[in-house]
Amino acid sequence: MSEPVRMRTARTIVRLLDVDEAPLLLRYRQENRAHLLPWEPLRTESHYTLDGCRQAIEAGLEAARADRGFPFAVLTPDQTEMIASFTFANVVRGVFQACHLGYGIASRHEGQGLMYEALDAGIRYAFGPLDFHRVMANYMPRNDRSGRLLARLGFEKEGYAKRYLKIDGLWEDHVLMAKIRTQR
Repeated sequence: MSEPVRMRTARTIVRLLDVDEAPLLLRYRQENRAHLLPWEPLRTESHYTLDGCRQAIEAGLEAARADRGFPFAVLTPDQTEMIASFTFANVVRGVFQACHLGYGIASRHEGQGLMYEALDAGIRYAFGPLDFHRVMANYMPRNDRSGRLLARLGFEKEGYAKRYLKIDGLWEDHVLMAKIRTQR
């Protein structure tokens, strides 16, 4: 990625964070710690520190430069608050041209359509400039909101994986979804 990526939606700005914006990420992580806990892997205390946020941003920028992953922040239009995040991870090129999508939203911004808005822009970017053929996303069966969001975005169920990912310290089943680019 030679140029910084910036997507504008009706109510958000979607882009990679710069290292000097670690306080934005820290605030998002601290304010949503309990809210995101049931849906994420166990986190160390360093995840909730300024240095941990700087390191995460640096690692994300390096992953984007190396075409291994793209950790996007979803920001308010004035870019003073982080609303959500999503990542195109586990990038595989060649004959596969695919990635996994992971995402989360701040509790106070749920239910407003902001995650849909940001992911819709992100998926168009994934199938456009990033040139993916397939974007895969998985959700725990008890996370109805996530399942509805993926379906609304055009993802289709491809399977069910027992004890697929270790989330909040437990191996959780996941519904396997994918969206495939319709052109080319």
